[in-house]
Amino acid sequence: MEEVEVVVAHNERATLRVGDVFLKIDADQTRIDVEVEAMAMAPIPTPEVLWRKPPVLALAAVPGTALGRLGEPATASPAAWAAAGAAVRMLHDAPLPPWPGRSLNEVASQLDSECEWLIANDVLPTGLVTRNRQVAEAALRPWTPVFTHGDLQISHVFVDGDKVTGVIDWSEAGHGDALYDLAILTLGHEEHLGDVVAGYGTDVDLDVIRAWWSLRSLLAVRWLVEHGFDPSSPGCEIDVLKSRM
Repeated sequence: MEEVEVVVAHNERATLRVGDVFLKIDADQTRIDVEVEAMAMAPIPTPEVLWRKPPVLALAAVPGTALGRLGEPATASPAAWAAAGAAVRMLHDAPLPPWPGRSLNEVASQLDSECEWLIANDVLPTGLVTRNRQVAEAALRPWTPVFTHGDLQISHVFVDGDKVTGVIDWSEAGHGDALYDLAILTLGHEEHLGDVVAGYGTDVDLDVIRAWWSLRSLLAVRWLVEHGFDPSSPGCEIDVLKSRM
């Protein structure tokens, strides 16, 4: 008998694995709509949609293994990281999806409110928040929108050897800043930034990528804490913030 594996579960959504089938349960059908349409549009490998019966979406497992995990040593080869960069470039060169993403003003407003909350509730030292808020400022500039994945964590990119075999979890896809995707892919694994950029194949502003590392981490801490995750685990978001000091 196949066992049911809980991949991730919190009060917004849950993902279960039964054999080679992933069952995504999400009360927000807008996220599922975005995920299905984004996977159909993306010019890179994505999971096969087996069936959909709200609030459940069934997806086939993609072959290969995840590029890595935040907080764990990366074991994938430099060539695999470069292949991931090349896949991201293909996505960014694709036509824009018909729905928008977050605006610059929305990101800036959320960053201000999260920094205020982190300090007011003594979650992080004021100096750590202030310094990373300063670093994050470089990301808050006008960008040319591209088709972004929106949550391109390394655990969402699967490889087999040096080939990308699938990219999962597309619910945050939309218009966005190309450097945001590159930043999320390399968050906590700065040593592979050069490999990813080489695969991406064009000059990028590394200071903006580093700014997105700070910005993403500042935005993530409260959500992680409130949903039962630990951003202070070694190599995770709080360590990323400390590395900017």
